[in-house]
Amino acid sequence: MTHSRQPEDDIGAEGHANLNDVIGIESIKLGFFKEVQKTITELKASNIELEQKRRDVQDILNGIPDVVAVVSPDYRLLSVNSAFFETYGNRDPLGLPCYEVFKGGKKPCASCPLVMAREKGPKVCRQLQSMNVDGESRQIECSAALMPGPGDSPGKVLLLHRDVTLEKEYQAKYFQAERMATVGVLAEGVAHEINNPLTSIRGFAEGMSGHLGRLGECLKEGESCTELLAIFEEYLGIVLQECNRCTDIVQNLLGFGHRNVKSVGIVNVNNIILNCLKLLHPRLARLPEDPIKLALAEEEPCVMGHPGELMQVALNLILNALYAVQDSGVIRISSRVQGSMILLRVSDTGHGIAPENLDKLFDPFFTTKPPGQGIGIGLSTCYNIIMKHGGEITVSSEEGEGAVFEVILPIFEE
Repeated sequence: MTHSRQPEDDIGAEGHANLNDVIGIESIKLGFFKEVQKTITELKASNIELEQKRRDVQDILNGIPDVVAVVSPDYRLLSVNSAFFETYGNRDPLGLPCYEVFKGGKKPCASCPLVMAREKGPKVCRQLQSMNVDGESRQIECSAALMPGPGDSPGKVLLLHRDVTLEKEYQAKYFQAERMATVGVLAEGVAHEINNPLTSIRGFAEGMSGHLGRLGECLKEGESCTELLAIFEEYLGIVLQECNRCTDIVQNLLGFGHRNVKSVGIVNVNNIILNCLKLLHPRLARLPEDPIKLALAEEEPCVMGHPGELMQVALNLILNALYAVQDSGVIRISSRVQGSMILLRVSDTGHGIAPENLDKLFDPFFTTKPPGQGIGIGLSTCYNIIMKHGGEITVSSEEGEGAVFEVILPIFEE
């Protein structure tokens, strides 16, 4: 009987095929494990690189002497640099609200720089705040910048605290030094201005003294003193008038030189201009013709500020204009209310400003005046004062065509 070998061949074939299949699966497994191992190695290297970058960023933040913090949309501190602990002590601030950590408050600040940063988007927002640090009131400049978040969700805010207390103190001394330098310029004229009414007071007082003998005789003899009484009334009226004039001059000078930086109140810009012109009257009186042309706002242009500092700005601008026009020319001073702002404009028909000097005018110690006539801190002080009052100051000029200085200040609104 003949036996067929076909099934055995088939089994062999199937066995051979199964072996190939097994070898293929093992190869796939081996390749897969190699890929996984490679991926794990790459991930480890990537993690090491990311950790190193994180440390580098943290080292950079720790190297900044100012307090730097990342704040969540719900006002909670997510991370801080080492300057935080040096400034506010060794306490863990993470997860706590910023208003509680920095100001001991129970709700967000009324004028929160974080809210301002979210409203203004990519723009950096700065705000000066008073904070208690180690039981001492310090002036802290808060800068906030919005960090982009995923999609339309509100992002985190990068917050920076810089202690500017010492800087503000030096700035106040700098303003005072420049103000006193201007007082020195005004001193001669003010002395002359006060001397005039004092001369009148002395003359009329001597006149009344000369009539006292006659007045005594009239009183003794019972004669009518009507004529002498009229003379005395006239002379006394003039004496009181001149005394009041002296008082006004001295008060203007004291108001200008007042160094109390906390003396902030409602200031009428028109009154500032008029008081400056009173102080400059002796100087203006020596000119062949009064160069000042006024166009002041009918509506009271009031701002919230320091009267002495704003007077310092106006005096500097007018004195510079007087220097530019010398003995001939015109200085136009105007004020007007424009929306929520007040515009003060001082223009002259003097020699103008060279184009290369326009960008340097507000730099400290830059001056175009000859040695001995200026030290270059007047306009830089004006710039700092106006910035401190929340305003702007600009200049435009063409050489030989005069110059125009414009000051914009926020109007006081009750």
